[in-house]
Amino acid sequence: MTAPVFVSPSAADAAPGDVVTVTGAEAHHALRSQRRATGDHVTVVDGAGTRVDGPIVAVRDGEFDVRAEQIGHDADRGIVLVQALAKGGRDEQAIEAATEIGATRIVPWASRRAIVQWRGPKAEKGREKWASTVLSATKQSRRALVPAVSPMLDTAGLVAAVRDAVAAGETVLVMHEVASTPLATTELADGPVWVVVGPEGGIADDEVEALVDAGAQAVRLGPYVQRASSAGPAAVALIAARGDAWRTQPSDPGIR
Repeated sequence: MTAPVFVSPSAADAAPGDVVTVTGAEAHHALRSQRRATGDHVTVVDGAGTRVDGPIVAVRDGEFDVRAEQIGHDADRGIVLVQALAKGGRDEQAIEAATEIGATRIVPWASRRAIVQWRGPKAEKGREKWASTVLSATKQSRRALVPAVSPMLDTAGLVAAVRDAVAAGETVLVMHEVASTPLATTELADGPVWVVVGPEGGIADDEVEALVDAGAQAVRLGPYVQRASSAGPAAVALIAARGDAWRTQPSDPGIR
């Protein structure tokens, strides 16, 4: 069984033999909830891709130390999931699974057909809830990179962001059930790939047109119509499988 993961910025600059300290909520969870103790092997990640593996060598009130025996760096491809707000918690299901699969950034989208709305202070509360879901999914899947959850965008903001991404050489794909080009055969640039997923009612035609005019490509995920909870994770899996991270073993030095 792989070692449990805890997040601490102190892992960022660690070298073999160094001691990494875990504090705060992460330490509380390890010591109080999981009953971790001296001698237990754990993984400490910095949230940006670096992981430190080693045993707990000291435990104090509210913190513990880990001796770095091995240092690794995850080789995740940049995958941005733009997930429309969706009813029934399907948006949260989508970002949870996409994080476990390999998404590196999450963008909440207030699409026109979305029934769920984040208005006023609810927008930041919603983002924080998504961030908590993403953190838990990161630790569950033993990843070293915690995907950032961006502030919510409306369609105008998303179109502007897509235009900037395309200008920077990034690939933007809009999942659209009537598109003729399948995602599986779509050519991808070397840089980050964006995946835009609509709500349960689908993306409005004028929104698709605006995104395509900004440089996005409308693609079909597959032969079947996916729910808002499964379309994003399925697309992320297809894209992640083309990268190096899915072609290596977890024990490969410098990878995982």
